[in-house]
Amino acid sequence: MWQQKWIIGNWKMNGSQSANRQLLQALLKPVDVAAAHVYCGVAVPNVYLAGVNEFTRDTSLAVGAQDVSRFAANGAFTGEVSAQMLADVGAQFVLIGHSERRQYFHEDNQELLIKLQNSMAAGLLPVLCVGETLAEREQGQEQVVVSAQLDVLASLGMREVVVAYEPVWAIGTGKVPSVTQIAAMHQLIYQQILSLCGEDVKIRVLYGGSVNAGNAAEILAVPHVDGALVGGASLQADSFAAIIQAAYAPA
Repeated sequence: MWQQKWIIGNWKMNGSQSANRQLLQALLKPVDVAAAHVYCGVAVPNVYLAGVNEFTRDTSLAVGAQDVSRFAANGAFTGEVSAQMLADVGAQFVLIGHSERRQYFHEDNQELLIKLQNSMAAGLLPVLCVGETLAEREQGQEQVVVSAQLDVLASLGMREVVVAYEPVWAIGTGKVPSVTQIAAMHQLIYQQILSLCGEDVKIRVLYGGSVNAGNAAEILAVPHVDGALVGGASLQADSFAAIIQAAYAPA
């Protein structure tokens, strides 16, 4: 698992029971074919977690959540879903700090630290999302911004770290950083994780931001790019399958 490329689809707020079944039926064969080479997963809306987990049982596809509550225990927190609940319905991993959570819900490192702790305590693998805005990139602040977002890892004592670098300006826009820009940021992230977590930590750094079937092979060949976090293209079976294939059989 830690030597494989990782391809994770983020469905965001999309899906229906019938659409989910159609998509998964088309994906399970290419996922199983790639299983020896690629760790594949989908992060789905909470309401569909149990159903997707049941549908994919005994397959190679991992199922995860897109967010988790900052509240750890059961209680009077209407609308919240705890890490234990996510694990109870079959989630194996959870996205933490996606740029849309930071933007729309103003999540900061203090809140994300609690979410990371809750996820780890429940046996979920957290995928920490980091990335700069276009304004921050244009001001030359991208390394400072991403380094500050990674600081949340410092006190956790994690031995296995998964980070998804998603430049905010590339998410859903069709814009993709250059290979040089991606390589520089992924190298920085590796260095920061080693500094914060120790030299023996296992690391996977994924790239996200307008990844598609046409550019996946080039992106996945960049040094320190260990996989991809895929948005819109993960909702189409053909495109997601092509990205999975690019992770082990580049054109």
